[in-house]
Amino acid sequence: MTHDHDLVLRPTPAQTEAALNPPPGRNGGDLVVETLAGLGATTVFGLPGQHALGMFDALRRSDLAYVGLRVENNAGFAADAYGRITGEAAPLFLSTGPGALTSLAALQEAAAASAPVLAVSSQVPTAGLGGGRHGYLHELPDQAASFRGVVKSVHTVRTQSQIPSAIAAAWKSALTVPHGPVWVEIPQDVLLAETSLPVVTAVDATPEESAPRPELTAVAADLLSRAARPAIVAGGGVVRADASGKLLALAEKLNAPVVTTFGGKGAFPWEHPLSLQSWLEDRHTTDFLEDADVLLVVGSGLGELSSNYHTFTPRGRVVQIEADLGKLESNHPALGIHADARPALQALLETVDARPDEGAADRVRALLGKVRDRIAAQDLTLEQDVLAAVRRALPADSPSFWDMTILAYWAWSAFDAKSPNTMHSAQGAGGLGYGFPAALGAAVADPTRPVLAVSGDGGALYSVAELATARQYDLNVTWLIVDDGGYGILREYMTDAFGQATATELTRPDYVALAESFGVPGVRTTPETLERDLSTALAAPGPSVVVLPAVLRMFAPTHLGSD
Repeated sequence: MTHDHDLVLRPTPAQTEAALNPPPGRNGGDLVVETLAGLGATTVFGLPGQHALGMFDALRRSDLAYVGLRVENNAGFAADAYGRITGEAAPLFLSTGPGALTSLAALQEAAAASAPVLAVSSQVPTAGLGGGRHGYLHELPDQAASFRGVVKSVHTVRTQSQIPSAIAAAWKSALTVPHGPVWVEIPQDVLLAETSLPVVTAVDATPEESAPRPELTAVAADLLSRAARPAIVAGGGVVRADASGKLLALAEKLNAPVVTTFGGKGAFPWEHPLSLQSWLEDRHTTDFLEDADVLLVVGSGLGELSSNYHTFTPRGRVVQIEADLGKLESNHPALGIHADARPALQALLETVDARPDEGAADRVRALLGKVRDRIAAQDLTLEQDVLAAVRRALPADSPSFWDMTILAYWAWSAFDAKSPNTMHSAQGAGGLGYGFPAALGAAVADPTRPVLAVSGDGGALYSVAELATARQYDLNVTWLIVDDGGYGILREYMTDAFGQATATELTRPDYVALAESFGVPGVRTTPETLERDLSTALAAPGPSVVVLPAVLRMFAPTHLGSD
């Protein structure tokens, strides 16, 4: 009699030969890159540092491609975008102390956006661990503690034999929904020491499935089938789960209007008769969602932005499908279904009754008309024209990456992403400097399409060093910099709150000349020539910079119930 747990994988003759006769000259770093290659990784992002050199030396003996950025935080943003575009865990090699800590803001964004990043950081030699008093360069009393509140999981290594299993566990964690960043720590001496361990050839790290409980989807299907005014909020979880097709089919079967959150851009067709688009910072939209007698929330925690700054108070039943257990019913009571969006939507699609509703499309048109009228009354033609020019210039299947800047805030609400997983921003954690390095990571993930990055001049100053990276790897990224001479959105916030702004004005470089000094072509444009100049830049191979001097304004907030 045999049991499943008695079954073992038998090595092939080639694996046995490789195990018994490992090549000479390998170190702990080789175990890192061999494990990553065995898991399916093809590309590594990062920045070398003294304690991490064992890993970087091992890259030379591997087939992994390496993309080196100039600042660790930017390397983290690039890995984040690579993970979003490919759905694979993106390895990020970091040094110790300052090098590792500099990546924290990027890892926070990856966590907020559920982007799978596998950070592998070095550590001081094992003799210096545990106290922070040994005088090693970059030494911290407890380096892992700095990451535990940011990443999804922390994995510490102290011997070479622990490396393959620790990296495999981290890989599995990063790709188990909700996806997220993970962190592995390996001491310098463990990475540098010669190893006699066999070459890593077989690694199993299959992510765990997150299927819904059938009794919960049965109740949800019944509620939605009998609803008079159902509506759907589609968040980033729909995009991460590649579930937009199932969302479309369910919405059409139920005749339920759909609004996408800023993280869920592209999850539902923008011009569909049931599309409420993304006008979440609008009281008319908030009222519409509050009026739903059954509201299906998929892949969103209904956080600050998605709830119109926590002014949303649903009056009907809420059904929430959420892979992140911590976000389930965290803001509103609901029928909470802990599951990935894709299998949960499939379960609903199979069990809901078709629901005729000839008035649904009319209600959507009326709502969007109110939104258009509100914006039209605010003298914001310049802003709308600039955003429309960007949309016309950008190929429909090209991804775009937006920094925290006024034009991006407009894009959250008003930009048609055209398709899922093409529009990305730093709105998860809200850190500056995301757009350009993230676009570089996306260009590495898919070199066949031009990629657009959008920054203000404030955010651009976080990322200018990566012009060297763009040129070194000849990446197809066009960087649009909207130059308004300062931190534009903070200028608005402070002026509105205090009557004047403080600490928002910036001395900045000539961005065209700066780009050209890196060997990157640059052009200064105007709102009238933006579409032409941006189209030309995107069509040309390699990196480019387009600078638009313009002061843009935000539309008036409506979360307080005023038009």
